[in-house]
Amino acid sequence: MMADSIRRHRPLVVLLGPTATGKSAVGVQVAQRYHTEILTADSRQVYRGMDIGTDKPSMQERQGIAHRLIDLADPDEPYNAGRYQREALGEIDRVIREGCLPFVVGGTGLYIRALIRGICDAPEADADIRQELMALVAAQGRDGLYAELVRVDPVTAARLHPNDESKVIRALEVYRLAGCSLASLHARHQSQAAAFPTLLIGLQRPKEMLYRRIEARIDWQLTHGMVEETRALLARGYSRALGSMKGLGYRHLAAHFAGEYDADEMIRQFKQDTRHFAKRQMTWFRKEPGIIWLTIDAQESTSHTADRVVALIERFMESLDTWQAQSVV
Repeated sequence: MMADSIRRHRPLVVLLGPTATGKSAVGVQVAQRYHTEILTADSRQVYRGMDIGTDKPSMQERQGIAHRLIDLADPDEPYNAGRYQREALGEIDRVIREGCLPFVVGGTGLYIRALIRGICDAPEADADIRQELMALVAAQGRDGLYAELVRVDPVTAARLHPNDESKVIRALEVYRLAGCSLASLHARHQSQAAAFPTLLIGLQRPKEMLYRRIEARIDWQLTHGMVEETRALLARGYSRALGSMKGLGYRHLAAHFAGEYDADEMIRQFKQDTRHFAKRQMTWFRKEPGIIWLTIDAQESTSHTADRVVALIERFMESLDTWQAQSVV
């Protein structure tokens, strides 16, 4: 019965939230109950050889549940939301054909947004226009560049810092190429309906609890192989300048190895930047419509949280079947 419903409705369930909330452990238990797989939405876990620092679940932690959309690229290989969207949609189609529930777990908001709403149809970069805008910077400074953006796209200008030259240039470039503002493109993109019925479930913890979990995880990573993992990546020729190597922890360890600061300062910055990252994740998710949030307290077990997630999924599937029955009538 569940398989028929899944094939008919093509639903999607997404379990999301900031780092260190416990999404992975809860996700495994939910996937076990539905005899399905986990489709990961994590922009760092796509890289091969970057395991401990990206907090990839170990084979033991996966408990026999297949995890897809990880280990897709080498650390020096470009990977972006567009590629993720294509590969994730392929996996979702496969899971649905097999009569299983497509179940996404992750914390990369951009990847999740790309999956359920598509990619904003902004034009590609144009070298000639960029050269013109750089000439404007040379002639009038960043203030002149920003003033031009205020004139043509005040909404985007309001959310950008005048000194954020690259983003100001990109917004102006889009305006000149598309004939409309970047803000209007984003608004049009965000109003698009999801490609399939989607249930978004967010996990969150009280701030101080989350921060303690972040710090404990970092302490564990640094004593269970992340130092050696980072040394090995650098020894294989993966530069600190790569986007993958600028991820949390890797950039801090690389700077420590280069003598830029001692071990204590490395740990302090690693923890501080991860706390800030979690805060930015929540800021992003709070702007996403339709997320049902579950707050996890200190006493709640993983299995109990999984029970709460399953209850939401069951109601979601029942609502789809009810809608189908009513539409037939």
